[in-house]
Amino acid sequence: MSWTYATLLALLAVLIALNLSEEAESAAVASNTANAKSPAGPLRRIFMKKADASNFFRKRSRRAVKSQDEINAEQRQVLAADERKREFHEEKRNEFESYAEEDHDEQNERTRESTEQWREFHYDGMNPPHEYNRHTA
Repeated sequence: MSWTYATLLALLAVLIALNLSEEAESAAVASNTANAKSPAGPLRRIFMKKADASNFFRKRSRRAVKSQDEINAEQRQVLAADERKREFHEEKRNEFESYAEEDHDEQNERTRESTEQWREFHYDGMNPPHEYNRHTA
């Protein structure tokens, strides 16, 4: 149990040393006050005043009318999602069709081979080996 007390005492000493040292306070990077107070260009749209930020969600309630730009952006997102879904389903359908065609071809080949083997086994040598060599009365 003495090692836990030693560890806690060491951590407490490090914490106190960090709080009292001048280097810990001066480790922050100095910023240019002119650029920090008035951002220009696209940063002005990202960073807003505190009053504007607090009222940001209140301006647009759930029942408020959307702007045409918002409606257009949402419509583009919906159309893009629909296009991705359509392409996905089309790709899956093509994969299934090619699989079904290959499976059908393999089944036909197996049937043809087994039919040929049956004919060769049962051929009596009297008639030509045609598939439908039956005499009708």
